[in-house]
Amino acid sequence: MPLPCPAIYLLPFLPPPLFLTAAALVLTLDAAFVEDLDDSFKDNRKDDIWLVDFYAPWCGHCKKLEPVWNEVGIEIRSSGSPVKVGKMDATSYSSIASEYGVRGYPTIKLLKGDLAYNYRGPRTKDDIIEFANRVAGPLIRPLPSQQMFEHVHKRHRVLFLYVGGESPLKEKYIEVASELIVYTYFFSASEEVLPEYVTLPELPAVAVFKDGTYFVYDEYEDGDLSSWINRERFQGYLNVDGFTLYELGDTGKLVAIAIIDDKNSSAEHTRLKSVIQEVAKDYRDHFHRNFQFGHMDGNDYINSLLMDDLTIPTVVVLNTSNQQYFLPDKRIESTEDLVQFINNILDGTVEAQGGDGFLQRIKRIIYDAKSTVMSVFKSSPLLGCFLFGLPLGVISIMCYGICTVDSFGGVEENETSKKETGDRELTDEGSEEEQEQENKEKSAELSDGEHGQKHIFDKKKD
Repeated sequence: MPLPCPAIYLLPFLPPPLFLTAAALVLTLDAAFVEDLDDSFKDNRKDDIWLVDFYAPWCGHCKKLEPVWNEVGIEIRSSGSPVKVGKMDATSYSSIASEYGVRGYPTIKLLKGDLAYNYRGPRTKDDIIEFANRVAGPLIRPLPSQQMFEHVHKRHRVLFLYVGGESPLKEKYIEVASELIVYTYFFSASEEVLPEYVTLPELPAVAVFKDGTYFVYDEYEDGDLSSWINRERFQGYLNVDGFTLYELGDTGKLVAIAIIDDKNSSAEHTRLKSVIQEVAKDYRDHFHRNFQFGHMDGNDYINSLLMDDLTIPTVVVLNTSNQQYFLPDKRIESTEDLVQFINNILDGTVEAQGGDGFLQRIKRIIYDAKSTVMSVFKSSPLLGCFLFGLPLGVISIMCYGICTVDSFGGVEENETSKKETGDRELTDEGSEEEQEQENKEKSAELSDGEHGQKHIFDKKKD
């Protein structure tokens, strides 16, 4: 494929003014493959197929997606695809965004006819383009020959195939394909197209080809066709990450994961990974309806998910529907140990931890807040000190001021009370002096009275 803009390789050799001009020209050329959409988009869209990025100017994830989105526009345009690539500021045209069910940023949708298909995979160029090509094409792709079947089989790790003519099963198959085309491809073929090693119990039939073999849908054992396809659209063993766990939540399966370090080549890590792989392959008939198997590199994501600190290597079984998880009470040393652990989960003898109850939600809020603070300080200590130190400083000053005012008020009250007490004491002392003076006067009066009485008595005596 020709390079979209060979001038990019000449940029380092240009003088600074020309370098800036050429760089701006390259960005302009890249953006030219992505159309800016406005409120006239809905009326002018007609029957075109559009891959649209609904973004917000302030969104960090949207800014990170922008160069990838320009690459998507370049490659889709150069490949001759009928899909048109655009972007819309969902904050400026919120009514249109709401009409298409946009609730977060960025949101990627493929608009085809009256349908809007959400993209929920990794935000990489190849994954987005593969999604656009799959959804933009026919729901059911016919395979006219065995050579075509072999070619498609090699390209796709998971392949759903309808075999037979018109039937109610085919109608149901088309209905399911219109819903799940965002995840996987759907094909149809006649019985003559199939290789000799494929034998079907009856026609019509739906089969899935994966993991080096195939499995036929049985309505009585597998239940609803949509649920069966949703469960079987993954390989039996996966390299699990956050996106995969999110999608596995729709299957209703428990996810048995070996938490290991891919860079660690010790026997303990490789053995546990091999144990999970063997159980996924050899015990498929026993566990595939209830369990999905895989491994995860590192324990950072799983620790944040479980709000726990798991020591690797270890095994954890997740229930993505209610956020519960199961841990073995002893080390998994062999396939027999893992099979016994899984059987104990099925019969209810292993206690479930976590969940989505009220206390767990409170714990999640505290854990997320703590993780946010720690991540801010870890990535930028100065920013962390400013964000959290400044409010704490202001609060401390306010508390100090309040406490200081109360203290001064208490001191003034004490001084006032002391002063009043002193005044009362002085008043009381004054009263005592007056009383003493009165007592002296009374004593003098009494003495004069006594002298008068004595004088009268003397006269009588004479």
